[in-house]
Amino acid sequence: MTTRTRFGVNSAVLCAGLLSAVVIVTGCTENSGSTGEPTERATPTTAPAQPTGTNDKRLGEQAEAALDTVTIDDPEFVESGLESLADGIHTDSPLVRGKSYQLGVACAGQGKAKLSVHIEGEPVVRSFDCDGTAVHQRITKAPSRLRVDVDGEPGSSGMVAWQISETGT
Repeated sequence: MTTRTRFGVNSAVLCAGLLSAVVIVTGCTENSGSTGEPTERATPTTAPAQPTGTNDKRLGEQAEAALDTVTIDDPEFVESGLESLADGIHTDSPLVRGKSYQLGVACAGQGKAKLSVHIEGEPVVRSFDCDGTAVHQRITKAPSRLRVDVDGEPGSSGMVAWQISETGT
């Protein structure tokens, strides 16, 4: 699951340390045991018109762009994420009880997805198209934890993005 939250100084130091380790390991393995001459000619193959990874990236960017109303640097930002529709979204987000929030979800691809928001009692369930447009659910008097599930309907595929932001009321 890809989830974004604000990072502190400790996270930045950890990331810098990990990046340094990767650079060192890469430098140690460069040209190890290679004579520089080709050993075997590759057999040509026909690649698909658009590899799945490239298509997922494009669809992910489209889904995230539909939610491009609050950035991670904005004080209203709470949490966001991006998943393949096949994996779905299954998150239990911590909120401040009693505050108001806005949940935005966008799916880019084909077919339909089902959004379930568990506020109190029965979940609010709605179906929406994977057409790259956002659907929103306002949460007033939020619980301390908000359960959000998004699953693709049979035959659907694509990428789904979500974002929670405070509404200030």
